[in-house]
Amino acid sequence: MNTIKRGLLTAVFAVGLTASAAHATTLKYAFQGTLNQLDPYSLNETFTLSALGNVYEGLTRRNENLEIEPSLAESWEVVEPTRWRFHLRHDVKFHNGNDFTAEDVAFSVMRLHGEGSDLKTRVGTDVKVEIVDDYTVDFVLPDANPILNYEWDTFYIMDKEWTEANDAVAITSASDTTANYAALHANGTGPFKVVSHEPGVKTVYEKNEAWWDESHSNLDRVEFTPIGSDATRVAALLSGELDMAYPIPVQDIKRVEQNATTSVMTGPELRTIFLGMDQMRDELLHSDVKGKNPFKDVRVRKAFYQAIDMEGIKRKIMRNLSEPAALMISPFLFSRSAEFERYPYDPEAAKALMADAGYGDGFSVGMDCPNDRYVNDEQICQAVASMLARIGVKIDLNAQPKAKYFAKVLASGGYDTSFYLLGWTPSSFDSWNIFSNIEGCRDEQGNGAPFNLGGYCNPKVDELSKQILKENDQTKRDDLIAQVYTITHEDVSHIPLHQQGLAWGVAQGIELAQRADNQFLFRFVTKN
Repeated sequence: MNTIKRGLLTAVFAVGLTASAAHATTLKYAFQGTLNQLDPYSLNETFTLSALGNVYEGLTRRNENLEIEPSLAESWEVVEPTRWRFHLRHDVKFHNGNDFTAEDVAFSVMRLHGEGSDLKTRVGTDVKVEIVDDYTVDFVLPDANPILNYEWDTFYIMDKEWTEANDAVAITSASDTTANYAALHANGTGPFKVVSHEPGVKTVYEKNEAWWDESHSNLDRVEFTPIGSDATRVAALLSGELDMAYPIPVQDIKRVEQNATTSVMTGPELRTIFLGMDQMRDELLHSDVKGKNPFKDVRVRKAFYQAIDMEGIKRKIMRNLSEPAALMISPFLFSRSAEFERYPYDPEAAKALMADAGYGDGFSVGMDCPNDRYVNDEQICQAVASMLARIGVKIDLNAQPKAKYFAKVLASGGYDTSFYLLGWTPSSFDSWNIFSNIEGCRDEQGNGAPFNLGGYCNPKVDELSKQILKENDQTKRDDLIAQVYTITHEDVSHIPLHQQGLAWGVAQGIELAQRADNQFLFRFVTKN
């Protein structure tokens, strides 16, 4: 598989990870968005999975350099091309004292595929789980799959006994308004326990003294508070109320750096921010165009693409802390990325395309955008709206907190969107993740590519994607991947915008690992 350059994965000042604690200490940190649910299968979103990754664990995990290493499975082997065997770690206990066994793995796979799960693609629905003994599990596949466990660091294992006893087998989806027990309480095997959780307000963690692994962190308590206001979040860091805050707005980086007791960690992120359009419905839900769907016409999609000035967004909104994207994946994750270029910014060409498609006078369309999820997300959407106005498109912008945004646009909300902004980091760090989650065909219920919110569909992409999953020869595999990107680029399946940069603010004495997947894990943190 593609090798990611080590230097791009971790900030150069991720040091001191083996420091030991002389006394108990508390870390206080803030993120721009909320942690609403503790159910590890409710929302496939980096911040939520990161926050829960301090409590729950997968069979595998990734270290500070994003390399796969053993976790609840101490080893694994491919017994035959379609059978993977995982040898589970003995003497691991959940936070409530229950033993971790193979029954919990089989149960977790079953629950992962349940209604309301947002992580179904972590393990294919056609994969069978066979319990060999209490500490050995086989995954039987329909075909060979060389990247079976590439996404399993965020496929967290749940306690079967605890989940069933608390009537929490059914998943509380991102759109549900009534939370079950697992959405409000957590019981993992990880290095920290959740001791209190007020959804959207505050979550408190304490060290798990019985954790099976050796801890390199000296933290005994962690307090998380969501702070949506950039100014308030930065002020709290500067005043010493917080030990860590992220993201730091690009316009405030200099001020945080110049403060005597704080600094900013910056680095590349593997996430791609992009725009999507409803290409499935015969009539858009939110538009003044009736009886047809303008986004079914590739000329309209390309017009939108060429109307957006990404260099302007990079310079004025992102303050150069971003890199315009030609593909739906970071160039660090595909060896042939340099072969692809963005369609040029050209408003006149965009106007001509609109006219050719029969929309010379433009039209109006609603746009969904989070305002607390990605770096400058609402500002980016506002800029896009302004640029599209120049080609006659009137945008009705609906920017709202991520909880409401995801509840509306995901499968659980009926894909209620016509035009939207989304960000995606392939959890496997592989292109197949993009194709299976975003570029593949889906039905109205989300079967297929569940995060293809706009319903783009080209059967050739699905055909090539199946070949990519099974192909072991890297050169052949890269050629198949390049074919898919060529098709989706020409189809304008989506409009890639940029890879945003990371900017984390830390107080003096805080040492941590800044991973390029933007996960903040307490086991890599020390406070001196």
